[in-house]
Amino acid sequence: MSKHPDIEIYVKNVSIEQITAWLNDRFDAVQVSSKKGLLHHFSAEYQGHSFTYMIHEKAIGKSWSSIWFQSDETPWKIDLDCAKEASLALNTQVRCIASGWQEGDDPDEWWKVEKDHAEKIQWVTG
Repeated sequence: MSKHPDIEIYVKNVSIEQITAWLNDRFDAVQVSSKKGLLHHFSAEYQGHSFTYMIHEKAIGKSWSSIWFQSDETPWKIDLDCAKEASLALNTQVRCIASGWQEGDDPDEWWKVEKDHAEKIQWVTG
């Protein structure tokens, strides 16, 4: 599977403080770029690469926050790699799209990750 151009995951019932603590430990450097309501923008460095990411609290309902890494220079090759790490680090359920958003893919097919277990599900969020 080819590397995704960006990484996006959804974490369930996790505070912004828990998410930022995980990512502050994970990356070499993190800086807050801006905060507007439930939207938080960051810049980060990892192994000599700089990139931005965004955390959107309560992106889907009251339970799901989105974390979107706007780069392919993250520690993860695909969304599922990030989801697995986040699930273990944050001790929560994490979801990510089952594919890399290619034309013809099922937009409702997602990975549901809990601890060491990942399964494909249909997740209709709208």
